[in-house]
Formats: sequence, structure tokens, C-alpha cells
Amino acid sequence: MHSLISLILVFALAALTTPPHSAPPDASALAKEIEAALERAVAADTFSGAVLVARNGAPVFKKAYGMANREKGIANRIDTKFNLGSMNKMFTSVAIAQLAERGKLSFDDTIARHLPDYPNREVAAKVTIHQLLTHTSGLGNYMTDAWAEKRAGIKTPSELLPYFAGEPLKFSPGTGWQYSNAGFVVLGLIVEKLSGQTYFDYVRAHIFKPAGMIDTDSYENARETPNLAVGYTRVGADGRGNPENPRRPNTSRLPFKGTPAGGGYSTLDDLLKFDRALRSHKLLSAKFTDLITTGKVDAPFGKYAYGFGDSRVNGKRYVGHNGGAPGIAAQFESYTD
Repeated sequence: MHSLISLILVFALAALTTPPHSAPPDASALAKEIEAALERAVAADTFSGAVLVARNGAPVFKKAYGMANREKGIANRIDTKFNLGSMNKMFTSVAIAQLAERGKLSFDDTIARHLPDYPNREVAAKVTIHQLLTHTSGLGNYMTDAWAEKRAGIKTPSELLPYFAGEPLKFSPGTGWQYSNAGFVVLGLIVEKLSGQTYFDYVRAHIFKPAGMIDTDSYENARETPNLAVGYTRVGADGRGNPENPRRPNTSRLPFKGTPAGGGYSTLDDLLKFDRALRSHKLLSAKFTDLITTGKVDAPFGKYAYGFGDSRVNGKRYVGHNGGAPGIAAQFESYTD
């Protein structure tokens, strides 16, 4: 983690159950164990950020470490807003599923059905929403060298199309798996088309607001946003991390704002609210919540569902997503057992 210094972690152990005749773990002992592990990481200079662990929707551990802004001497707090990286894909998935639940789309629909003006007609006629959500579309990434030169001025998801839409597919749709940020940009465009709102307005109104997430959004990089963590990285001008490099702010590497594929910001408490809203079916019915969080295809880390990973650790199932880039590392794990 030498190149990824600002970090937010949320492990929601809600609805935790234990085997018969087995006592649940003691919350205070668990908190002490977590704190000891984090203090070792802080002492080794490998962690700076914030962590929350909850059981049955209530925090059993919540603490922040390190600096949110080294230049200004501002420490991380438990309400600091951190860059989520690709964790935003969960929000995009929920948005698509909400539209499906309202009968606006089917997961088997092609891109062409909802975006008839998509610049690559051959791709649009082949690729389905299911494939976009599961990274089996064959689409790749928009973060090219050409995008990097213009990223500070790209303000809308549609402005990202020239950086990937003309490229050939990596494989025939449905025959492989490759993580695709471009695919989630297309999903964001479908949300805009079917809702009549910008992607950012839609998720604010239909996900963040009903969940009570008041400190979650895609903020403009050039605008001063209170209580926002700066990411620090040892990645140099050559794009490679080196533990000998001094840590530098990642601000110059950030785009204008986040996208449907990632780059928004949130806090520990807001991500716990998101977990509660999913579990209590404020955002989707039980049927559609299960649909988007149940693994569909094999991925390097387990199964991938619709914008959610579906994995196991020590035999315990959890769903969620991570996010990472130079100066960004985030993890959301919701243990269903």
C-alpha cells in the first residue's frame, strides 16, 4: 500500500448469525483486535484513512488515522469524505436495477435498444445490459493517454465516448471477462436516457437521498469541497510506484469529477447507511436486491454479480466492491451471513 495512502474501509456485519450453541464474538474484544492491527499499520506507515465495522447496523468500531491534507495539517476524521474509486459501480448497478424494476428496461436489452445513437452500431447491437454489468461485454477502458490529456475538462459521461466507443471489442460479448470502466459509463448513459436526468442527479435523488447519504457525491476536482481527503501516492511521472519516491498529492491525476464507473466520494457513516438501505429494501425490492448481489460469472476474486462482487472469506459470504488508483484505496464488504 505504499502508493495508496488515503483509505476508507466499511465492513458491515449486519444480520450476523452464528452456529447453534456458539456465542457471537464479543464486540469490545473485536474492536480491540481491529484497533491493534490498524495501529501496527499506522506505525509501519502503511495506512492512513478511516475504518468502520458494524454489526446489526450498529458500529462496533469506527476510527480515523493519519492526515486528510498534509500540506494544510488537517487530520482524517470519521466524517472525512474519501474518494471511492470504483465503489461507485454499486450505485450505478442499483440505478439500473431500479429502472428494471419499474419496467423501463430488461437486463437482456442491447445498448442499441436504449442508445440508438451510440457511435459504434455493431457493438451496440451485440452488447447487453447484463454483459455491461458483469464485465463480460468485451468493452475495455476509457482511461487512455488521450483521455489523460483532456480529463480535467471532461464534465459528462457522454464526453467519454470518444475515448473507447470506436475501439474493437476485446472478445465476443459473453465469452470472456475483463474489468471494464467503459461498460459502466455506458450504463450511466442508459440511466440518463431512461430517467431524463443527468446520471449525477439521478443517483442523488433515487439512491443517496432515500438512504440518507448526505455526504456522498461526485465533486468537481477544481472546486473547494469541505472535509475532502487528499490522496497521496508514491507513483512517479512514469506511472509506476516506488517506495523510494516521496508521497505527492494525486490531485493532478484526478478527472474533472467522478463518473458512473467511479471517482465519487463518501464517508464511513454514509456507506453504512447505504448498507442499511440495501438490507431494508429502501432502494430495491428483496428480489432485485438479491439479483444484483448474487454472483453471475467467475472473476479473479470469486464471483461478479451486477456491480457487486460476491466472495467468501473463511467460509463467510460477503458482497460489495473495492476501489483503487494512485492515492485511492477503498473497500466495502457486507457480510450476508
